Amino acid sequence: QVQLVESGGGLVQPGGSLRLSCAASGFTFSSYAMNWYRQAPGKERELVATIIISGGTNYADSVKGRFTISRDNAKNTVYLQMNSLKPEDTAVYYCNAKRLGTYGTFSYWGQGTQVTVSS
Repeated sequence: QVQLVESGGGLVQPGGSLRLSCAASGFTFSSYAMNWYRQAPGKERELVATIIISGGTNYADSVKGRFTISRDNAKNTVYLQMNSLKPEDTAVYYCNAKRLGTYGTFSYWGQGTQVTVSS
C-alpha cells in the first residue's frame, strides 16, 4: 500500500526554523518526483517546492532562499527545511509523489502536517 507520512510540523515563532519529513513506502521512491504543497485557511493549495529524480529543484518565489527541499533515496524520504519562517507560511503542508505512467500520471498524497508561525 502506498503511504506518504509527513512529520515535523508544529508551532514556531517568526524567524524560526522547522524541518518537515515525508517517509514514503509502497512504490519505487527513486522513480518519482517529490513535491511539497501547502494550503492556508481560505486559500487554494499551492506548490511550494519540487525535487525531480535527478535532484534538480524548484521553489515558489515566496519561499526562495528560505526553504530547501532534499531527498534521501536510500531512506525513501523527502525533506523540507524551512528557515526564516514568517506568519504567512502558516498552512497545512502536504507531501506529494508524482510520475508519468503508461496509463496516466501517478500522484500520491500524504495526510498533511500543520505548520503555525506565530508569536
